Amino acid sequence: MGNRAKARRGRAEDPVNRQRVSIEGVEAFLRKAAAVQPDRDQVAFLCIGTDCSTGDSFGPLVGTLLKQSGWGRVVGTLDDPCDADRYESLKSAIPESLLTIAIDACLGSKEEEPGYIVGEGPLFPGHAVGKRLSPAGHYSIAGIVGPKSVKPYWTIQHASLHEVLGMARALASAVQAAWSQPEVEAMRLKA
Repeated sequence: MGNRAKARRGRAEDPVNRQRVSIEGVEAFLRKAAAVQPDRDQVAFLCIGTDCSTGDSFGPLVGTLLKQSGWGRVVGTLDDPCDADRYESLKSAIPESLLTIAIDACLGSKEEEPGYIVGEGPLFPGHAVGKRLSPAGHYSIAGIVGPKSVKPYWTIQHASLHEVLGMARALASAVQAAWSQPEVEAMRLKA
């Protein structure tokens, strides 16, 4: 079997249980991650994408907002994106001991309400546009920035900046809220 067939087969057999959720579902998902690792200093965010494409800027926008909110371990911002060319080296620089949350844009069914795909397990970046990058993250969040189409590059390039920015702001706020809840603060102080 050729490498392309193996890659497609491996992708189809994704062991991660993924769910499409609203921002409220993302908040619940992040509360679970915060309960597993309440110490913010032991959490890293791998925010994948580029500032050169509207839809693909979702990850770097989230990364920028997290950095501005005081998170210290953020890889991938508008100033310093984690794009396909730099992905492998930036990913490998994150210590394995950190709980890593991978964030990227994706294409999917577009509905009125912004949607996200979450999973306890790695994210496969670039899948929407046919890239085959190695998986990343203990937890993964993908923002649905446009509908699946026969022209994925065009779709991701022409996503609404207003919607992408709104989704990024909502996700960054959800991260802040998850690690600010009283139970997590209490666990962090006990450690």
